[in-house]
Amino acid sequence: MTELRIFSYLPNPRLAKATIAARLCGVTLEIRGASPRELGEWLWDFEARPLAESDRGAATARAARTGFGGTLHKTDAFLEAHPFGTVPAAFSPDGKTGIFESNSILRAVARLASNGVTLYGKDPYEASRIDSFLDASLVFARDAQLYLLALGAGKLDAATHERARAARDAYLSGIDQALAPARSFLVGNALSIADIGFAAEWALFKGERVNTARLAEHSFAPLSGPDQAGRFPRALAHFAKLRAHPAFAPELEPYLAKVEAAAR
Repeated sequence: MTELRIFSYLPNPRLAKATIAARLCGVTLEIRGASPRELGEWLWDFEARPLAESDRGAATARAARTGFGGTLHKTDAFLEAHPFGTVPAAFSPDGKTGIFESNSILRAVARLASNGVTLYGKDPYEASRIDSFLDASLVFARDAQLYLLALGAGKLDAATHERARAARDAYLSGIDQALAPARSFLVGNALSIADIGFAAEWALFKGERVNTARLAEHSFAPLSGPDQAGRFPRALAHFAKLRAHPAFAPELEPYLAKVEAAAR
């Protein structure tokens, strides 16, 4: 039985947080979605699907916001469950409870685990420390998203690039310190959703490499290149280990292979 239904644009490294955790926890997910461009022709709903003519009424038409343009079609039920109107959008099996923001969806998957795997800490203190890493990732993710959207649209300026660089340095410095001197995981002695969140956010940030030519046109340095390994050795060695992990590789490797090929 499906334990969580998720609607999103695809591929989406932030959605990978949930799918990686589900693979580890034995949780059954149902994923619906399409490319960002195609989602303009979808009905945003618990029963998300490509638009039929009967779905195109004014009652579902909404002005698109960050990351999308034009008009999107969102049902009232979708907006009741997801008041911010964003994706990825997760639903309880009955469609009545919406869970939004990728870190919250990740937490939900970890809480649904029924196979004895514990990804959310062994006690309230570890769970709260895991939350600290997930919250810190949100600060990084905000500037990262603005940077990636501006870069993809050909509208990157020096101020946005600098904010992203500062956010990257603050985030990776913290991850590097947390792994010192030779820790295997961010929290405790086992893999947790803190590690999953970190891997997905850094993978998404590496998506800048699809637009390496645009960076070069304006003399902006890439922010996720291999030269960063010398500055944040523990953080990026941890990422390399995680991307090769059997639970991570099915989502992260195809995405990273694509962006790395584009950077050559």
